[in-house]
Amino acid sequence: MSTEQPAADPRRVALHARDVQFDWSGLPVHWIPGEPFATHVLDVLHLLLPEGERWFVRLFSEALPLIRDPRLAEDVRGFIGQEAMHAASHQGVLDHFAARGLDTSPYVDQVEWMFRRALDDRGLTGRRAQEWLVERIALTAAVEHITAYLGQWVLDARALDAAGTHPTMLDLLRWHGAEEVEHRAVAHDLFAHLDGRYLRRVRAMLPAAPILFGLWVRGVRFLLARDPVPGTPRWRDWVRAGRRGLVPGIGGLARALLTYLRPGYHPSQYGSTGAAVTYLATSPAARTADARAAG
Repeated sequence: MSTEQPAADPRRVALHARDVQFDWSGLPVHWIPGEPFATHVLDVLHLLLPEGERWFVRLFSEALPLIRDPRLAEDVRGFIGQEAMHAASHQGVLDHFAARGLDTSPYVDQVEWMFRRALDDRGLTGRRAQEWLVERIALTAAVEHITAYLGQWVLDARALDAAGTHPTMLDLLRWHGAEEVEHRAVAHDLFAHLDGRYLRRVRAMLPAAPILFGLWVRGVRFLLARDPVPGTPRWRDWVRAGRRGLVPGIGGLARALLTYLRPGYHPSQYGSTGAAVTYLATSPAARTADARAAG
């Protein structure tokens, strides 16, 4: 990560998808050297995110015709483009896992079922269809609060640099984290545009946080069971790794969730767009993508 100080926080940036590419041919199994548990905690992102972000794309595309504010519609289109690229980039890591013999389908198939079946449009029509759409957008706003926290965390996680984290993986995580911070207000603003009720917004966090945490724990267990190195780490290593700044700490995440309960909450109050823009200006993958787009 660049040591350059972020500029003054901009009020708004134009969201656009960056056609990033990553070469995983030299990625070791434990890409945080000597830290298999921390590696697995962060590797769950690759298992969990692709289908979730494809679902975001489908959901927000469905919501676009209901948006009456041209600027919000522009933000939603930028959000859709960024989330589609996030899904493709993490899918590239899954493809690399498969090529080295790690079959992630037992876990990934369950995630796909949740998003494609439990959270699909249910064949509803009329008012019931719109209510279910808004309910799912509220759920997305809750999840996006969590991903924005994770995005800011990885931008600030200097311990990952000190630990010798593989640079390509670190760039993927920080590029993605920076874009999560960039677009952290879009789902919230879309929900406010279509409904905006406080109790509905907070209620959506009640299933979102425990389901996401549960999926993450299951993902770590899944990866630990398939770790090729003898001496599988113990769960208390999550606390140890969190204290060292190699993974998000449970305490920090809990405090972030509490901010969501404030009646006056807005995502722009948390995280730094300036830090995100600064990293994207120095990210190897983002700079290469921007150069190709300009060229």
